[in-house]
Formats: sequence, C-alpha cells, structure tokens
Amino acid sequence: MAHSYFFYLTIETMKKNINLTEGSIFKSLILLSVPIVLANILQTAYQLTDTFWVGRLGTQAVAAVSISFPMIFLIISLGGGLAMAGTILVAQYKGKNDQIAVNHIASQTLLMVTVVSAILSTIGYFLSPLLLKLMGATPDIYLDAVSYMKISFIGMIFMFIFMVFQSLMRGVGDVKLPMYIVLGSVLLNLVFDPLFIFGYSFIPAFGVAGAAVATIMTQGLAAVVGIFLLVTGEYQIKLHPKDLKPDKPLIKKIFKLGFPASIEQSTRALGMVIMTFLVATFGTLTIAAYGIGNRILSFVLIPAMGISMATSTLVGQNIGAKKPQRVSSIVRLSNLISFIFLTLAGLIVFLWADNLSALFIPGDAQAIQSSALFVKIMALTFGFIGIQMSLNGALRGSGDTKASMILSIISLWVLQFPLAYILSNYTGLAEVGLWIAFPVSNVIAALITVLWFKKGTWQKKQITEDIKLFTSISEETIIEEGLD
Repeated sequence: MAHSYFFYLTIETMKKNINLTEGSIFKSLILLSVPIVLANILQTAYQLTDTFWVGRLGTQAVAAVSISFPMIFLIISLGGGLAMAGTILVAQYKGKNDQIAVNHIASQTLLMVTVVSAILSTIGYFLSPLLLKLMGATPDIYLDAVSYMKISFIGMIFMFIFMVFQSLMRGVGDVKLPMYIVLGSVLLNLVFDPLFIFGYSFIPAFGVAGAAVATIMTQGLAAVVGIFLLVTGEYQIKLHPKDLKPDKPLIKKIFKLGFPASIEQSTRALGMVIMTFLVATFGTLTIAAYGIGNRILSFVLIPAMGISMATSTLVGQNIGAKKPQRVSSIVRLSNLISFIFLTLAGLIVFLWADNLSALFIPGDAQAIQSSALFVKIMALTFGFIGIQMSLNGALRGSGDTKASMILSIISLWVLQFPLAYILSNYTGLAEVGLWIAFPVSNVIAALITVLWFKKGTWQKKQITEDIKLFTSISEETIIEEGLD
C-alpha cells in the first residue's frame, strides 16, 4: 500500500503544479521532494558512472578522480550559494503572488551566477596543477588528476547555468521539469563515458579525462535547454532581455543572501579538500577508500537533500504567504521524515557495505575492505545528518542563511576535522581515526542545530520587505507582464 501511494503521488506531481501554501503538508512535501530526489539520484549518477568506468582503469585512476573532486566541488560551491539566493527570493515572492518580481529575480540571478562562474572556472583551470600539488597528489596519479580537473573547469559554466535553472524552478515549485532534463543528460553520459574514456573508432581514448569530457558535453546540452525554456516563459518564469540589465539593489540583495550560503557550501567543500589532504598522508589506498566511501555517502544522502530542498521551498513560499503556523508544521514533519528515512538507509548500507564497495573497485580486496570499514562506521548515524539537513533547509527557506552557514562551520571546522586529525595522528587508530570522526561529529552537530533552531530567530526574517527592490523594472515591463 505504501509503495502504491508513493507511486501515485509521484505521477500526480508530474501532471500538475500544486499550491504549496495550502492543503496537506505531507502531500505537498512528498509531491515536491520526490522529483527533487529523483533528479538528485540522476545527478549523482554522473559521479557514479564516472567512478564505475574510471574504476576499470585501476585504483590509481579512481584516486586521481577522488583527489580532484573536492576542489572542483569547492569552486562550484562558491557560486552555488548565489543560485540558492535566487531560490529563496523566488519562493517568497511566489508565495506573495508577485510574478513581476519572480521574473526579475530569475534574470538577475542568472546574470550574476554566469559572470561568477566564468571567473571561478578560469581561475580553477590555471591553478589546477598547483592545487593538486598542494593537496599532495602522488606522482602516480598527478597527470591524470590535472587533466581531469582542467577539463572539468572548462565546462563549469554550463554546470552553473543549469544549476541556476534548477534552483529557479525549485523556487516556484516546478521540480519535475529539471528532472526530465537531468534524465536525458544522464542517459547521454552513460554512452559518452565509456566512449571518451576508452575511445572508439576515430575518437581517441582520453583515459581519466574522458569522464570530464563526457560530462561537459551533456551539461552543455542541459544548460542550453534550460535557458530556452526560461525564455519561452511557459513554466512560471519568463526571462526578459531588459531584466538582464544589472539591478544594483537586487544584486546586493542576492549577494547578501547568497554569500553566507556560498560560504556554507564552500565550507563543506573545503572540508572535503582538507580531509583529502589528511587522507592523502596515508597513501593511495586510503585515498581510493575515502573516495569510494564519499560516493556511497553522497548517494545515500540524496533523499535527505531532496527533503531539505523541498523544505526550503515550502518554508519560503509559506513565509511569503504569511502563514507562520503552517511553516512550523512543515519543519516538524520534514525533520521526522528525514530522521526515520536516513536511519533506515544507514542500516541497509551498514549490512551491504562490502558489496557496495566492491562495485567500484572489483578485485581489489584491500581497497574494498578499507572503504567498507569507512562506510560501516558512518552508516548508523545517518539519521542525525538527516536532522541537520532538514533544519538547515528550513533556515535557508526563511532567509536565515547566516545561521545555516555558522552551523556548517561548527560541524566541519570545530568538530569533524579536529577530531579526524587528533584521532588519526595522536592515537594508534591511524586511518580508522579519520573514519570515526564522521559519526561523532554528525551526532554532536545535529544536537547543536536542534538547539539553535529552537531559539526561533529564523522566524523574524523579513527578506521581502526590508529594502525596496526591482528599481530597474520599467513601466513598460509592468505593462508587458500585465498583458501576458
């Protein structure tokens, strides 16, 4: 019965857009989160597909991708917070039924993030060799890692554009359209990955770098499709050329909201980089184990990410609609669902850790054993990660991005990394000390987040009323919108 109801809700959300400011909260949360979860699963399929095919080249190839990924993720995160600011503002103005503001915010967010992505990708490309040396890439993986990182940075602008498209669609509550586009991209990537990694006919074998080439091609197509759909205006947001003229007050507003979110995301990404520095001191085998463990962890956390994102949209739209009681109910239900689901997922992963690890490096018993141990140590505290992610989603949806940022800094820099460093270097645990730091920091961080949330300061945010926005919207635009 439960599976039938879940399937029914999934079909329903693909048929129509729902009013997120009234009706059943549970239904709204599921209808919104299911396509987000499916899209995130498909998005993670990029990484899993890359790791699967690269794994056929050997442990050193997996280590090359593993050591490159955290730095790539760091650069993406710096711009990702700006896209998140667009989601928050779009959601709250959508709740206020202000379509002109929604369109203008969308245009300015796209403009700002595109410029930022071009700057960051250029910097990342030229600094790739230096960054990998600083991260401790060993000679046996250095050249492959540089190639993979450089090519990834070349195509980063496409990734940013599609990320903005997803964020804006999520803000208005249309979560099924991005899912369809991601599905098409992943299907193409399944073909392109082995094609460019191993070569075929006139296409040369790029090796590890082939995975990055495949991703660039598919992300580029996704970005073009996303922009086209926004220009048509058929999906609750319409881009107008005149709205692309920089609006300084709004850009300042987006930056004010987005910068803490960027710091939060980049703090997590930088935590991965610093952890990779630490892991690299234990050799290639431990790097590969860490990379595989993180891939498995990222896949398991997808449902929690989906619920967190859905919570942000629901909270944002209901705050815009001035329904505080409904907002509180949304947060409580989201929190409960995240904890239960992630706890059950952790139990399953704990029981199947060896089999999951073997999927990525078949035949390498040492790497399988090491990564499986990492996964087992983390798995039983996944529910606490769910709590933290759900509450952070609510904080972001309310516009309190600073609180979410501070909590992330505490989680990684006050708890996880110091614990990992001390346990791995000043006890006899060695690399096992790295793994133990994860569950300990998960539990403590979740408790701190709950206590912070109970203070209730997030309920006092007024991001749609504190300054006058949209000064660049002309009377012609207003008349045009009224006639559409």
